[in-house]
Amino acid sequence: MGCCTAKNLADTPFGYTLGVIGGKWKMIVLYVLSDRGVVRYNELQRAIGGITYKTLSVQLRELEADGLIVRREYPQIPPKVEYSLSPKGRSLIPIMDAMCDWGHANRPSRTEP
Repeated sequence: MGCCTAKNLADTPFGYTLGVIGGKWKMIVLYVLSDRGVVRYNELQRAIGGITYKTLSVQLRELEADGLIVRREYPQIPPKVEYSLSPKGRSLIPIMDAMCDWGHANRPSRTEP
């Protein structure tokens, strides 16, 4: 792979990509948003399951700072906030689709140990 020839992996395009989508929750957040479109915070937390309020908030802030998601806040009471993929975030959908294809092809069957 030509993109990973630098001495420091973080300095490569691959390293950048890992830095943006790495971690336990970011790809899951992106997957839910790609599947459901526009999602409110509580709906997103329920869809993911097992993620704390604080962790989800941090992940959403990081994804927004990296330009992968759009946060839209409506000026009303109670506050309404929606999240969706940005064009940059949508550009990851083919990668997520490829990961799903790989999982289908390589996931052990339920009869295997």
